[in-house]
Amino acid sequence: MQLEIITPDEKLFDGKVDLIRVPGSKGPFEILQYHAPIISTLEQGQIKVEEQHGTPQYFDIQGGLIEVQRNRAIILAEV
Repeated sequence: MQLEIITPDEKLFDGKVDLIRVPGSKGPFEILQYHAPIISTLEQGQIKVEEQHGTPQYFDIQGGLIEVQRNRAIILAEV
């Protein structure tokens, strides 16, 4: 799945991933390949990104939102 993490100042991440864990406003949740379409607000916390054949990366955010559709996720984050 393709993931972009964008802040008002810069693009933090752009690449293919196997898993995304985000701090949703109603609790943390994970996004895997071919997840159903979703839009959700995000709370302060940490985004975990597991790249294909790589080590996990973590991004601290103050809030934001995530949109997932057609095996592509975009996170608009406030850091």
